[in-house]
Amino acid sequence: MFFLHQVHSVWRRISFETEKLTWCLCSRRCLTTLLRPEQQRGAADKQVTKKGKKERSSCQPVLDLFDQQYSRELGDLWASARSVLLDPQSWQYGVMLNRFTAVTDITQNLQSQGFSRFLPQTDVSSLNQTGKDSLLSPHCISECPPDDSSPQRVSASPALGQDLQPDPSLTLPRPSLQCYIHPHPLRFPSQAHRPGQLKQYYLLNAASLLPVLALQVRDGEKVLDLCSAPGRKALAVMQCATPELLCCNEPDPHRRDWLAKTLESFVPHSLHSKVMVSAQDGQRFQSEDVTYDKVLVDAPCSNDRSWLYSCSSQQGVQRLKERASLPALQAQLLRSALSVVRPGGLVVYSTCTLSSSENYAVVEAVLKDFPDAEPEDLWEEIAIPLSEHFVFRPSHPGFGQTSQKPSLLPQNSDVSSYPNRLGILVVPQPGRTWGPMFLSRIRRRT
Repeated sequence: MFFLHQVHSVWRRISFETEKLTWCLCSRRCLTTLLRPEQQRGAADKQVTKKGKKERSSCQPVLDLFDQQYSRELGDLWASARSVLLDPQSWQYGVMLNRFTAVTDITQNLQSQGFSRFLPQTDVSSLNQTGKDSLLSPHCISECPPDDSSPQRVSASPALGQDLQPDPSLTLPRPSLQCYIHPHPLRFPSQAHRPGQLKQYYLLNAASLLPVLALQVRDGEKVLDLCSAPGRKALAVMQCATPELLCCNEPDPHRRDWLAKTLESFVPHSLHSKVMVSAQDGQRFQSEDVTYDKVLVDAPCSNDRSWLYSCSSQQGVQRLKERASLPALQAQLLRSALSVVRPGGLVVYSTCTLSSSENYAVVEAVLKDFPDAEPEDLWEEIAIPLSEHFVFRPSHPGFGQTSQKPSLLPQNSDVSSYPNRLGILVVPQPGRTWGPMFLSRIRRRT
């Protein structure tokens, strides 16, 4: 039985079955293409090869709308972003290591095949209390490098406690978000579930780690992941720090089971009492006994990568109709998050879409309802240090009309203006295909 600690009446105890899941239930929640379980323990020792995905046809109604909207919002950046989104075989993948397992062999294998960390190793939970450190500050540099999020066969506890490391309750590994990336679209093989042992790594779009870095989680904090399934960001939080409480909220029962299985595959038995799975509606999240230090809202969105490959034009048209209702849902989720974070605490809002109506506009609208909430500039903290690996742009209207195409836009004294503090956007580009990923950080004033 995977842990469940009872906090409120809404906490559910999740049982894990041993059946192997080879498919997932799709929903409006933004998801990247899921990876299938491929090989057993020895798979990681095989040579990485280019992805052998079958050619997929794009959905013309979705592409037409993207062309109309994003050419206006992104300007010259859209043509190159479009070429990346329409070429799945160009997409790059990151490998996030699990600090609760022995990963020396995996690390050596990755390095021998040309993978490298895109940040030096350090303790990412040691950010100072001002929260204004750059990622390049000596004491807050973290390791990071798409998605190993498909549910795998899980075994019933107590076998879960038989980890690859000694009991972490004795000596927990130092928090360190380790992620490896490759300059080319090569994919490390997925790791199959091994009964009684934790997985050593998780495949993901490296841009999905940026909201977790922006959250600046420290040891001993209470953290809420409001839209948690499939669980990749919750896993990243546990790599960054050892929180007093990590509440992973997911109202959909199928996705909640998937989330719980993911947590079981990566979190050691000794930490189960610190991680909870909640079934509340995130739009009306109630927290009577807990005030959270940090809240992550990885909101449901019109995931540009997957929506371009809707199974049919008819389904694409239906998705576009549903798209109009997403900003209202996203805004309510963000309001809910700001309502349960403590004064002085942080909320990070993120999506995996380029759409300004789901990004900048949502943040701006919600801030009008919360005079005690203040957006924080992520440009110097995240965009500048990581510009070698990601193409960033501020997220505010009218910016796409520029003809510039550098990694950092703009590079002038106006970079810390209020509009820029509303968020930053990772735009996929040839050779740096990470994203889309929007992130905004808001601090509730004391």
